[in-house]
Amino acid sequence: MLDLVPAPRDGATLVSTVMDSIRQRIESRALAPGAKVPSIRRLAEALGVSKSTVVEAYDRLAAEGAIAARPGSGFYVARRAQPLTLAEPGRRLDRTIDPLWIARQALEDTDGPTLKPGCGWLPADWMPDPAIRRALRGLARSEGAGLVDYDSPLGFAPLRRHLAGRLAERGIAAEAGQILLADGGTQAIDLIGRFLLEPGDTVLVDDPCYFNFLGVLRAHRARVIGVPRTPAGPDLDAFARAAAEHRPKLYVTNAALHNPTGASLAPQVAHRLLMLAETHDLVVVEDDIFADFETEPSPRLAALDGLQRVIHIGSFSKTLSAAVRCGFIAARPDWIEGLTDLKLATSFSNGALAARLVHRLLTDGSYRRHVEGLRGRLARAMGETARRLSALGLVPWVEPRGGMFLWAALPDGLDSAEVARRALARDVVLAPGDVFSPSRSAGRYLRFNAAQSANPRIFAVLEEAMRG
Repeated sequence: MLDLVPAPRDGATLVSTVMDSIRQRIESRALAPGAKVPSIRRLAEALGVSKSTVVEAYDRLAAEGAIAARPGSGFYVARRAQPLTLAEPGRRLDRTIDPLWIARQALEDTDGPTLKPGCGWLPADWMPDPAIRRALRGLARSEGAGLVDYDSPLGFAPLRRHLAGRLAERGIAAEAGQILLADGGTQAIDLIGRFLLEPGDTVLVDDPCYFNFLGVLRAHRARVIGVPRTPAGPDLDAFARAAAEHRPKLYVTNAALHNPTGASLAPQVAHRLLMLAETHDLVVVEDDIFADFETEPSPRLAALDGLQRVIHIGSFSKTLSAAVRCGFIAARPDWIEGLTDLKLATSFSNGALAARLVHRLLTDGSYRRHVEGLRGRLARAMGETARRLSALGLVPWVEPRGGMFLWAALPDGLDSAEVARRALARDVVLAPGDVFSPSRSAGRYLRFNAAQSANPRIFAVLEEAMRG
């Protein structure tokens, strides 16, 4: 019952806090339409409030139609379900730390003056536009280019065979039949959620984590629990406690070049993490979309586990083109079978043209040359961004071994949401730490995309925003 307690809103009364606790359960579908809500006595004991407080809260909830009284039986959730909202249930967020609102700011005004050091992708002029155009022209001239037909259920077989070889280079043994193509990493996680989760199931994530993990999991009405992240991986003691207490179905993470911190998993942490996953019978979803940015390989959970309880995800949206939606899932054969049926039921097929385009770029050498150049360019941008942030008093959490993200702490006394709000008024989109933190405990941090931080105006605006 203690999981009913929401974070109190500023100035909230005890009655409104009790109401929020029930609304949160209803909005997250932990209490389904028609379900009995906790008794007055039980809820009062769990929340440490008086019975009269709960009575008044239930009366108000009944008046607004959220619950209904049944004489002699208690209170029940109203039969009519409220529309799903992906905003955090139980309270209205400051829009500055609302992940989906931040995403909208970064995606809008693509041709305008707005600078976006808080976004999660490379600048368009860093992408291999000429190579993509050549590959498209080549596909247009070839027979069987996938211009009009649906793709096969698993996706374009030559690409899956090529991906199997790439995974083998990272120690992940997966045959082509264990690889399912998807329209990017987000669809891959969505399919896995549909396959393995029921409303109300618990999922562990890193704290902080990639903010869209939270959005996708809320869309599946899952209960999300954050595990503190360390530079070497999740805090294993906290992970063990959370797994024992909450009995999660999944743990979703980035093993390499973690988003937002840029850290990578240490071997000793990877081994113990898999032991904990086995002990508590949970599935690990390893999102590896930044793999090709790595200059030195780090451990892959899928390689150590042999794809028994680890599901491995990849994508080319960050390294090749966000417009070419092509990702993949590697998993054990029986899970691929179920995931394939789900993909057919929800989207029928994936982008056949995108899969053929990615295959051509992977096999003609264009992608390899492009990524090799990216790594050097990102390393230079990372060094310059770190230098400029240091001059303003921001301290990096770790020195990343590659990739684009730098997780940096503001000087004491500054709140990243407030700094981001001031910067947005000057057309600079920052990414405040609590966007990524399920516990809202990263208020001192900002995530910077080094590739998007070349313009000196970013740091001039940041300095002004820090001064207030």
